[in-house]
Amino acid sequence: MLRRVRALRLINPKLPYRRCQSTQAKPFYVTTPIFYPNAVPHIGHLYSLLIADIFHRFHALRNPSTGTHFVTGTDEHGMKIQRAAQAKGLAPQQFAIISAFTSKLSEAANISYTRFIRTTEKTHEATVQHIWREMNAQGLIYKGTYTGWYSITDECFYTDSAVTHVPATPTTPAHTISNETSSVVEHTVESNYMFRLSAFRERLLEHYTSSPQSIFPQKHLSDTIAFLSSPVQDISISRPRSRLTWGIPVPDDPEHTIYVWIDAVISYLTAIGYPWPDQSCGLPNGWPVDLQIIGKDIVRFHTVYLPAILLALNLPLQKRILAHAHWTSSQKKMSKSLGNTTDPFEAMQTYGVDPIRYFMATIGGNFRDDVDWSDIQVKKETIELRNVLGNFFLRIGSPKIRGIVEQNPDLPAEDSRYDALREAIRLVPDGVAVDFNALEVGAALRRVIEMLRLANKTMTDVEPWTGKDPAATLTSYNVSVEALRVAGICLQPYIPGVSGRLLDALGVPHDQRTWSHASAGSGTVGKVEAVKLF
Repeated sequence: MLRRVRALRLINPKLPYRRCQSTQAKPFYVTTPIFYPNAVPHIGHLYSLLIADIFHRFHALRNPSTGTHFVTGTDEHGMKIQRAAQAKGLAPQQFAIISAFTSKLSEAANISYTRFIRTTEKTHEATVQHIWREMNAQGLIYKGTYTGWYSITDECFYTDSAVTHVPATPTTPAHTISNETSSVVEHTVESNYMFRLSAFRERLLEHYTSSPQSIFPQKHLSDTIAFLSSPVQDISISRPRSRLTWGIPVPDDPEHTIYVWIDAVISYLTAIGYPWPDQSCGLPNGWPVDLQIIGKDIVRFHTVYLPAILLALNLPLQKRILAHAHWTSSQKKMSKSLGNTTDPFEAMQTYGVDPIRYFMATIGGNFRDDVDWSDIQVKKETIELRNVLGNFFLRIGSPKIRGIVEQNPDLPAEDSRYDALREAIRLVPDGVAVDFNALEVGAALRRVIEMLRLANKTMTDVEPWTGKDPAATLTSYNVSVEALRVAGICLQPYIPGVSGRLLDALGVPHDQRTWSHASAGSGTVGKVEAVKLF
């Protein structure tokens, strides 16, 4: 329930945003969520980082001349951090240093971010306060009384219709939870600053109904359209300083702290230099963001609240938002509060960095459904990767096969048994690119693996190591090496360490590892040195 205190100033939410004017090519820009550092990262954090990294690496390969931005970081303000710090007997400033865990996870997993932002940075505080003043000057912020529910776990306000009251049991007291996340909520009455979200409902609805590619998977687009199809309430964007001291102060009112989610979503602008000297500088700095990777539990913050702020600033909306499902443990969402998380550092230590990257992209690459973590499944998938790629490379590069090839370099190599594989090699790069454009990273990866499976089967059928037919051996070697070269380029976004070793062992020049060289016959190999890839 909201009691408005300040009269609405004349504003025009229909004004179009100003376009950036620049002849400079726009860099590809991808982001992850800005993570809470209130506990050590779990496998879900790695999932978000990995998906963003895969897209970042793909676009860097596909358009190497335009540049890329990849932003991740930590959201170090808010009640959750304040209480977590108090529990450890630390000041929030000291506790925030623990955010290094997320940075260490990125380094351990070979995540290629270009900017790691912390919301405690002074530049970010200045950006947040600048945006607050911009919106306030338009009459989009007013003081009101918020009555409702607040989840410290989610750092989110909820209305009466968005919560469920759970009766007491012999072991648990009565409590109230969020319908969306099942997090416990507390009833609160606060005098807060409010943002006129309602002023932007129609424009946001028009945007999403006319942009079917804007949110993926489709379910989240449908949910967002349904939410915006009815009147929306204005949202609280501050909390009393008496309740929340750890955060950015409201400009000109030290008794209030800016709501942590407003603070967090603005970091995507801070990270690329906003506010820019001129509005036209947005495009060459990367705005609008091309792709935002988020978890399905924070969709509304990125599809409604952030876009409304962008409209208020006359900035273009995000191009696409990918809301992935969750990794679960025994069909329950992994959660630090539930204590059922998988340690990503331990997983990578046990199985290897690239095998874990491969497993998560293979099993979790369709984003629509939750995926249960299973060590048995990890072993199964990573063994197959070692077989179809690592063992295949050792087989085709064996001294016996290379010896036959070196003795018969001028024989014709046109064995028809390899026609199907030649065609598969030809089709893979374009098929992978199509899948990436559709945000289907799991399908793209499966295309490459299917091609490698065919390469393994064909070699087994031909038996090039026998030497009975040197021409067949030469054909097998040439086509298999080309399959490995193309696979090595296509797999770089997924398993960059293994792909790099493979391309090195094939003698592929570094300037021939971009996407333009993935097409069959578009690159060269040197002296092949069979090495263990795993």
